[in-house]
Parts: sequence; structure tokens; C-alpha cells
Amino acid sequence: MKNDRRNKTRNYILAILIPCVIGWIFSYLATNIFIAYSYGLFIWLPFVMGFSSTMLLAHNNESRTKYDCLNISFFTLFIYCLGLLTFAFEGLICIVMAAPIGLLFNWLGFLVAWKVVNKKIAKNLPTTLSILILSVPTLMGFEFAVNKNEDQLRSVKTLIEIKATPEKVWQNVIEFPQLKKPTEFIFKTGIAYPINAKINGKGIGAVRHCNFSTGSFVEPITVWDEPKLLKFNVVDQPETMKEISFYDVHPNHLNGYFVSRQGQFKLTSLPNGNTLLEGTTWYFNRIKPNIYWTIWSDFIIHKIHERVLNHIKEQSENI
Repeated sequence: MKNDRRNKTRNYILAILIPCVIGWIFSYLATNIFIAYSYGLFIWLPFVMGFSSTMLLAHNNESRTKYDCLNISFFTLFIYCLGLLTFAFEGLICIVMAAPIGLLFNWLGFLVAWKVVNKKIAKNLPTTLSILILSVPTLMGFEFAVNKNEDQLRSVKTLIEIKATPEKVWQNVIEFPQLKKPTEFIFKTGIAYPINAKINGKGIGAVRHCNFSTGSFVEPITVWDEPKLLKFNVVDQPETMKEISFYDVHPNHLNGYFVSRQGQFKLTSLPNGNTLLEGTTWYFNRIKPNIYWTIWSDFIIHKIHERVLNHIKEQSENI
């Protein structure tokens, strides 16, 4: 009886520990050697971890249940994420943002492994796991080799109606005073948020500084059509967030993966005497899969726009 318990405990520990160690090694490989935040890291690695933990627990183990394997798969992913925090690989907010896609493919890995075990497709466990595990760095290396940085420029547009003329609104567009501390939850997690804006000069060639909680966006003016359109490039920007962590961590994705290229404020005079203010940001996001990560980036930019536009509205309507 004691031997059975020891064997069961050992099987559980191995089913958690082996996929976690593999996950930590390959995460370091992806983020610090290949510096590729892509499909290998966010899709294939969670899948392989879910598959591996299920296979290690269920193979030649008649007492295991589907519920046991599902729990061990998710618990393995949890321990892996906790390790990323402990080893200073990542901060909490990035792990939370990656959790939905990680959980999905971890679950799919569990499902495939459960089918394999029950239909006894893979009789040689070491060979099966070795091939699957080695496929992870192979995919990561392939992504690194073929990465051409073909960035897809995206745009996010946010609008607000202000009870003031375009002339009044314009003065608060080119620069604005200190904003109140954010009340939005997203900005309390460490995501960078705007504080104020200053401008040096006037007209095309003037340089606007939009100051965020992590530093300044440097924005040379390219179009100055007062009081209708202010357009600018972004030649320098700060880190996108301050990571929540046990340590002062600065993962590679904080620089060069979420990049703002251009921005503009468009002011339209309305028949009722008000102004329709439209803020647009053009940016690219190099973290893949884009279909998932742009959901987050679009949402964050919208929240930044709303914070700035609401502040401009408040300042303009109080004049």
C-alpha cells in the first residue's frame, strides 16, 4: 500500500516537474536567445506541456481519470507561470494577458494526449515525448530564422464630442496640463498611461512630448493645420509598462515589439457648435499570433485615447 502511494506521488511530481523544467528552458531560449515572442512560445509550448503532463500521468496507469489528467495539466501550467515570476522571466501582467491563449492550447494538448493514451496509439512513451519536446525549440529556431520583421501597421481611432469650438479645443490638443491619477484598472496593473503633454515650437517641425508614467513619447509635428488637424511621427518612446514582479524586470518585449509610429488629432466643427475630436494612433505589434495580441494592444490604445480625450474635453469645456 505504501509503495502504491509513493509511486502515485512520484508520478504526480514527475508529471508536473518535467513539463515545467522543459517550459522554463524553452521560454528562456525563446525570449533571451531567439528573442521571438511568437507561435512556438504562446501556442506550441503550452500544447506540448499539456500533452506531456497528461502522458506522464496516464501512461500505463489504470487508476488515472480524465479529471485527474485535466487537473494536473492546468496545475502544471500554473507552476510554470509561477516559475516565470520567481525566476524573473516575466511580470504578472504579461502572464495574465498570455493566460487565455496558454490555457486554451494547454487544454488541447491534454485532450490529444488523453485520446492517445486511451486508444493506445503511442506505446513508446520516451520516443513520443522526445519527438514532441524537440519540436518546440525546432519551431522557435525556424521562427527566428524566417523572421523578416514584416510589420503590419495598424490604426486605432477614438472619437469624442466636446462642447467647445475647434479653436478652443486646439489649444488643449497641442499640449495639456497634468492629468489626474488614473482610476481605470488597466492602468493600475503597470500599463503605461499619459500624464501630460508639452510642445516646443509651433507649426511643422515643432516637437511635442507626450509624457507617460514610464517616460516620454517624442513626436515631431508633420501636419499643423490649425484648428483642424495635428499630425506627428513618433521617433522615440518609453517602455510600454512597468512589470509587476518580485524584481525590477525588463523583458525584451517591452522594447521594440509594441511600437507607435504616428498619431493625429482631427477636429471637426459640428452644426451645433461643438467639436468632434478624433484621436488616431498608427502602430505595429510584433508579438504573435497577431489575431490574439492585437486584441490586447487595440484595447490598451483605446483606453489611452479615452484618458487623453476626456481630459481635453474637460479642459476645453471649462474655458
